[in-house]
Amino acid sequence: MRIHCFAIALTASFLSFGQSIVGSWKTIDDESGRPRSIVEIYERNGDYFGKITKLFREPEEDPDPVCEECEDHRKGQKVIGMEIITKMKYNKNDQEYHKGEILDPENGNIYDCKLWIDEEGKLKVRGYLLFFYRTQTWLPHSGE
Repeated sequence: MRIHCFAIALTASFLSFGQSIVGSWKTIDDESGRPRSIVEIYERNGDYFGKITKLFREPEEDPDPVCEECEDHRKGQKVIGMEIITKMKYNKNDQEYHKGEILDPENGNIYDCKLWIDEEGKLKVRGYLLFFYRTQTWLPHSGE
């Protein structure tokens, strides 16, 4: 029985070791707990990027908004299709992605960013502004 438990634990550790963030992730609103968007994360030239592919909107919300609050090249750009995660680099020593940025299209703020997958296979997304940070949990998304 001990060997069987050890084998299961070893298999689980191999499965979680080095999991890639590439794929679709469902973002969750911190306050309401409702899904807000689907973000597709992909690799390009050794860096990792993420763009919004779908928004979950309330009836009173604009179904196809633009980023009015953005102050960079994304100002006035449609949020759907917008690249919000840029230039993340994978560090195999700590199994985290960092040195990139994330944009909050609701307020136009850009934050330093760190990403990692937790032991449950959820994506942890941490945005930093100076010494302050906030961490969100994004869920794997395989379609509707």
